[in-house]
Amino acid sequence: MSDLRLGDVIDDFCVKCKRLTNHAIVSIVGEQAAKVRCRTCYHDHDYRHGQAPPSKKDLKKQELFAQVLAGVAPESTPAEDPADKKKPRARKAAR
Repeated sequence: MSDLRLGDVIDDFCVKCKRLTNHAIVSIVGEQAAKVRCRTCYHDHDYRHGQAPPSKKDLKKQELFAQVLAGVAPESTPAEDPADKKKPRARKAAR
């Protein structure tokens, strides 16, 4: 892995520009960039590794889906009733 330094230019998703743009590294934690500054709009934000955040519409869908799943009773196998089981017939003796 290459050594990152403050001021190096990397690509990342800018939430203000809503696109992948060049960013300058503002802070480093360990060997990873922590904060970056967009070189187009000069907005500082956490380094997102080029991944766009999920849209509010997708988050709402996930929330609604979780509510639906919470309201559904889990499937369970019906309890076996001993009366329902057939008893094996006694075999007749061979003659």
